[in-house]
Amino acid sequence: MTLPFILAYVGMAAMLALSCIGSAIGVTMGGNATIGALKKNPDMFGSSMILCALPSTQGLYGFAGFFLLLNTLGTATVLTLGQGLAVCAAGLALGFVGLFSAIQQASLVANGIVEIGNGNDVFGKTMILGVFPELYAILSFASTFLVISIVL
Repeated sequence: MTLPFILAYVGMAAMLALSCIGSAIGVTMGGNATIGALKKNPDMFGSSMILCALPSTQGLYGFAGFFLLLNTLGTATVLTLGQGLAVCAAGLALGFVGLFSAIQQASLVANGIVEIGNGNDVFGKTMILGVFPELYAILSFASTFLVISIVL
C-alpha cells in the first residue's frame, strides 16, 4: 500500500470516527436533559426523543462520506499524493465539523428539552434553531462529494 492510499484511509477513518463520536456525545447530552426534564413533566418524552435524535445525523454524514469514498477508492489502482491528501483533508474536515456541530447542536437541543420539561411550548422553535448547526455538517458532507467528483 502506498502513502497516498494510507493518507486517504486515515482521513476516512477520522471522518467516520470523529463524526460518530460527536453524535454519541450529542445524543447523550440530549438524553441526559430528557431524563432530568421527565422528573418535572413525564408526558414530554415523545417530543424530547425527537430533539435528542438531531445530533445523530452527523454520524450518518460521516458514515455516508466514508462509504462513498470507500467505494470510489476500492476501484482505484493508482492514487497520487495530491489525491490522497485531498481525501485526507476532506475526511478531517467532515470529521471535525461533525464532531463540533453535533456537540453544539446537542447543547442547543438540551436547553430546549429543559424548557419543555418546565412547561414551555418551545418544541418547534428548538427544532428550527437546532437545524442551524446541522447546516455546517451538511456543507462538510457536500465537500466530500466535490472531492469525489473533482479529485478522484
